[in-house]
Formats: sequence, structure tokens, C-alpha cells
Amino acid sequence: EERMSAPSYAAARPVVTVQKGDGKQVKLPAVFLSPVRNDIVQIVHTSMAKNKRQAYAVSKDAGHQVSAISWGTGRAVARIPRVNGSGTARAGQGAYGNMCRGGRMFA
Repeated sequence: EERMSAPSYAAARPVVTVQKGDGKQVKLPAVFLSPVRNDIVQIVHTSMAKNKRQAYAVSKDAGHQVSAISWGTGRAVARIPRVNGSGTARAGQGAYGNMCRGGRMFA
């Protein structure tokens, strides 16, 4: 069974030279003598990386970017709104509904 020994520290706090001003030396704060905890470094690094995320969502206009109107009853087709026009494959296709290709995702 291997035991980890406590890290040894210098008796006196190290000094650093202050670059701004007259260049005098000041003692380093005692907190800098504590060991680096890799688990906390990982948590902080992960948390800071989350600040760079960008929001994403479904566009409010998604599925409503064509003009469409229902054909009503009596044509033996579903009463879903259909794209207006002719001369293109898109004309007559179902639109707006969440069950239609190219329709909205939510209500």
C-alpha cells in the first residue's frame, strides 16, 4: 500500500518583483503556496467553456414561409393547407402542418 506524502513547502513565502512602479519586491500571498487541485481546475475550465456557447432554437417563421390555403372538402384529399401556384413540384403540396414535409415543428 503506497501512501502519498504531503507536499513540502518552503518556510518563507517567495517574493515577486512588481513591474509597475518602483520595482520593489513584495511577498507572494500565502494562497499561492497551496497545491493545485486538478479536479477544481477541470470544473472551472468546463464551466468557463460554457460561456462561449451560442443559443439555438427553431425559427418562429419556420414552416410558414410559403403561401398556402386549404382546398376545403370535396376533393378527396386531406384538409391541410396546400401551397398555391402551378408549374412547380411544390405547388399542391401540404404546408404549415407539423405532419407535412417543410411544415412547422411546433404549434
